[in-house]
Amino acid sequence: MENPIVSRRWLLVLATAVIVFILALWPHRPGQAQGPMQQDRFDMWNPHWMNRDRWGLGNGMMGPEHQQRMQRHWTFMHAGVPQAYRGKSNPHAITPNFIQAGSSLYAKQCASCHGAQGMGDGEAGRGLSPSPALLAYMIQMPMSVDEYMLWTISDGGQEFETAMPAFKDTLSQKEIWQIVAFMRSGFSEIKSEQLENK
Repeated sequence: MENPIVSRRWLLVLATAVIVFILALWPHRPGQAQGPMQQDRFDMWNPHWMNRDRWGLGNGMMGPEHQQRMQRHWTFMHAGVPQAYRGKSNPHAITPNFIQAGSSLYAKQCASCHGAQGMGDGEAGRGLSPSPALLAYMIQMPMSVDEYMLWTISDGGQEFETAMPAFKDTLSQKEIWQIVAFMRSGFSEIKSEQLENK
């Protein structure tokens, strides 16, 4: 004879699995807010904030063109950065003026593709494949150490067949560090009173 406690446990497990499956497939109603992308500010704690059509085929999975962009990450994890960037870190003090300079540089050099808040939604980047990196998310990833950021911005994406331009002949290393500092600050604007105090 079957143990009724074991039968109830299996029934509970099965019911839970069915509910999770149904919720995963539950369609969004037209006009319903689809998460923080429709809000003025995105919620970094919400794992769905980076879901958007350009990430994949509508199922949250990256397509081949996005895997292409991930080649830099794979290279970094398996081989590190090129020798010219190994061990490099920002030697400058992070002050409000330094971040403000990075904000201005980011607006001129990066926002047209990566968007003002690093969401990859800049006008110039809309037709690119792979689409521009979601910097607001990427800058918080463990791989986004200084040497990785310096390498990425300096050398661009030609090696990985992406449209990211190389900035090593356009920007000084100090200017690149200013952009990185701005991104690390959360793409935040510096208030004028903060600048006056530093």
